[in-house]
Amino acid sequence: MDIFGEDSQQEQQKSQNTRPSVAPLAERMRPRVLDDFVGQDKIAGEGTPLRKAIENDAVPSIIFWGPPGTGKTTLARLIAGHTNGLFVPYSAVTSGIKEIKALISKAGDYYKLSGRRTYVFVDEIHRFNKAQQDAFLPYVEKGDIVLIGATTENPSFEVNAALLSRMKVYVLERLSPEHISSLLKRSLADEEFGLGSSKLKVEDDALEFIAIAADGDARRGLSLIDAIASFVGDEKQVTVDVVKAVHQKGTLVYDKSGEEHYNLISALHKTIRSGDPDAALYWLARMLDSGEDALYVVRRLIRFATEDIGLADPYALTLALNARDSYHFLGSPEGELAIAQLVVYMACAPKSNSIYTAFGKAKADAAEYGSLPVPLWIRNAPTQLMKDLNYGKGYQYAHDHEDALVDQEHFPEELAGRVYYHPKEVGRETRLAEYVAKYRSFRKKTKKTKKTDNNK
Repeated sequence: MDIFGEDSQQEQQKSQNTRPSVAPLAERMRPRVLDDFVGQDKIAGEGTPLRKAIENDAVPSIIFWGPPGTGKTTLARLIAGHTNGLFVPYSAVTSGIKEIKALISKAGDYYKLSGRRTYVFVDEIHRFNKAQQDAFLPYVEKGDIVLIGATTENPSFEVNAALLSRMKVYVLERLSPEHISSLLKRSLADEEFGLGSSKLKVEDDALEFIAIAADGDARRGLSLIDAIASFVGDEKQVTVDVVKAVHQKGTLVYDKSGEEHYNLISALHKTIRSGDPDAALYWLARMLDSGEDALYVVRRLIRFATEDIGLADPYALTLALNARDSYHFLGSPEGELAIAQLVVYMACAPKSNSIYTAFGKAKADAAEYGSLPVPLWIRNAPTQLMKDLNYGKGYQYAHDHEDALVDQEHFPEELAGRVYYHPKEVGRETRLAEYVAKYRSFRKKTKKTKKTDNNK
C-alpha cells in the first residue's frame, strides 16, 4: 500500500489493461500507448517539444485547450503512464483548499518514496475558483506536482495570470472526419475492447456519415457506432439509413457563454462585412441550429447596420428593425427567414464605417477637452437677461441664406475647424459626400474672403 491509501500505480496499470465490457466504447478504446493517439500530431507527434518532454520525463505543468472529444484526458493519462507517474484526477467542483493541501502533501511523500511524479489532472479547469487557483500556485511553481488541466474555454479568460504564466498551454484541434474514421475502424476490428466480436459490416458511406456526424468529437463518433451496434445486433449490415435512424440529429458544438459563441458571431459579422452572402447564411444557420437566441443575432445585425453599412444604405437599419419585429411576431422557424433576408441584404449592401469612425473621434475630443463653453451665437436666449449677455447674438438663420449655407463657426473656440466626418462615395452616401464637399468648400472660401477683408 502506498501513501495514497492503495497501490495506485498497480491500479492505473490494471485500469489501462482491463476495461470491462460494460464501460462505454469511448472509454474502452482509449489509446494505451502514445503511438495509438490520433489527430494531434502537431503537439504530440514525433519530434515535437511535448513528445520529447514526455520521453525525457520532463513534462511541465500544462493546460490542454480544445473542443470536446479531441483527446485532452487521454493525452494526460498517456503522459502519466509513459513516465510511470501517478495519475490523480481532481475535481474542481467538489474539492476545496483542504483537499488540495492534503493531496500535495501526499504527492511529496510519494515522490520521496518512489521517485515518481504525481500528475494532478483537472478536467474543466476553467471551473476552478480563484481560491483553488491560488492554492495550487506555489506547488506548481516549486514543481511539487505536475498540474495538467483540460478546458474547452479560452484559458486566458478563465485561469488567473499568475497560474497561467507557470503552465504551458497546448491547443488541441477538432478531429477531422479521417481521424474519426480511423478510430471507428479500430473499434470495429478490436475484439478485446472494441466491437470486433460483433462482426458488423459497415458500408463505406455509412462509416463516412458517422465520421462527419461526430463533428470532430471522437467520443461522439464512438458513442454513435456503439449505439448502432446495440441497435442492429451482431453480424448485421450497417447502411446510411440505419445510421440516420439511430443518429437522428446531432448537437453542434456550441456554448452560448463560451468562446465558440464569440467565434461564430465574429464569423457572421466579418463575413457580412466582406460581402459574402452565401457564407453569411451558413454562419447564421450554424448559430440558429446550435440554439443561439435569434434576437441576440438580430441585435448584433442592428449594430452592424449602423457600424459597417451606415449612411451608404440607411435602409439597412430599417430592415434590421423590421427583422426584429418580424421575429417577435412569428417566432421560429418562420421568423428566421426575416433574419436570413436581412443577412443577405446587408452582405450585398454598400459598406461605410464613416459614421462609426467620425463619432469615435468626436467622443475622444469630448472626453479630452471636457466642458468647453457653447459659443454665444448658437446659445438659446429665452430670457431678457440672456439676451443682454449676448446669448444668440449674431446667429445666422440658415433658411435666410442661399442653399442654407452659413458662414458661422459651430465649434467651441478650442476645436474650431475640426473635421470628423469623411463620407465615402458609395451607395446613398455619395450624395452626402457631394453636400459635405460643397459645404466645406463654401466655408473655406468665406474664411479666405474674411481674412482678405481684415487685412485691408
